Amino acid sequence: MITHTLVINCGSSSLKFALINPAGQLTTLTGLAEKLGLPDACISFKQDGRKVMLSLAQGNHSGAMRAILSYLNERELTSSVTAIGHRVVHGGETFKHSTLIDAGVIAAIEDCARLAPLHNPAHLLGIRTALECFPGLPQVAVFDTAFHQTMPQHAYLYAVPMALYREHGVRRYGFHGTSHRFVTAEAANMLGKPLADTAFVSAHLGNGASVAAVLGGNSVDTSMGLTPLEGLVMGTRSGDIDPGIFGYLATALDTDVQGVTDLLNKQSGLLGLSELSSDCRELEDAAAAGHTGAIIALEVFAYRLAKQIAAMTVALGRLDAVLFTGGIGENSPLLRGKVIKLLGFLGLTLDAAANAAACRGESGRITHADGTAALVVNTNEELMIALDTAALTGQQGA
Repeated sequence: MITHTLVINCGSSSLKFALINPAGQLTTLTGLAEKLGLPDACISFKQDGRKVMLSLAQGNHSGAMRAILSYLNERELTSSVTAIGHRVVHGGETFKHSTLIDAGVIAAIEDCARLAPLHNPAHLLGIRTALECFPGLPQVAVFDTAFHQTMPQHAYLYAVPMALYREHGVRRYGFHGTSHRFVTAEAANMLGKPLADTAFVSAHLGNGASVAAVLGGNSVDTSMGLTPLEGLVMGTRSGDIDPGIFGYLATALDTDVQGVTDLLNKQSGLLGLSELSSDCRELEDAAAAGHTGAIIALEVFAYRLAKQIAAMTVALGRLDAVLFTGGIGENSPLLRGKVIKLLGFLGLTLDAAANAAACRGESGRITHADGTAALVVNTNEELMIALDTAALTGQQGA
């Protein structure tokens, strides 16, 4: 019998899910419950190219999970589910690998909620609901931060009093670890190199964005820090900024620290610069039509990204390839081209035709063969979670 892992990615008002056969690395079903907690909560299922949208009478996480269970029952798929894998954003220093969930793991995830107050509580809600709906099934937590626990101390420490690190966990953790781990392994295969003998800068570019220096399959530096606000320019997040801005804006705008934090997280980045949109596709269209804000936003995004990629080569000591992944990384030849041109001094030379072709699911090399490689690599975080879950539960299946 073909067996499946149910992958759950729970947000504060959403629940993304996928049913994956790890052995064949095939996705049977995907879906999204959204607007949870609101009167118009709904859930969608996509299977065999068909999409079904349903209203959720019980419009919360429990209702969404029960709707998934009902859908699986109706299609006689429930018995094929042998394990459940959960994405968890923050594992602090406690979790260096994915792990089977028990009461102690749940308590540790709760403890890490102080570092990710917008994410971990939602993940815990998803875990507890899944435990209720699928009693007896082994469940696994896969942490965004775990991959970056190989960073050396000089890469993850901030230059603040060490007591803040010891007593409050103030350090750089990094995120998007599941994606960076997946695409670096894929890139090694694409180049025909053992992963242990590679030096990559991986750029996961979406509404949230980060780069990671990955040496021999291990993260040695990354752009995000204590929170996902640090690093690159993102859809609505500022990325790196002078911390003195908190006091300055609190006074100038007559607000508090939380008010400035919200501004930097929700009103900045591409949206703030362009005064138009946080969506890269809309900005590219607007820039082509001459919209000044869109042009500036894309230029700042590309410049800051190129600067961060170049900085990551210090941690590597050499550079085998730059990897582009995520919604923007996989689908924006324009931004990839801008970044590669800025990185010409590292030996990257854009192959314009290959770059234009690497879009909408197409991957491959986008620089000329006689220089440093840049690759478009399609990420699959759900598959990575399913593979980890299968490995930890012994549920490889058929």
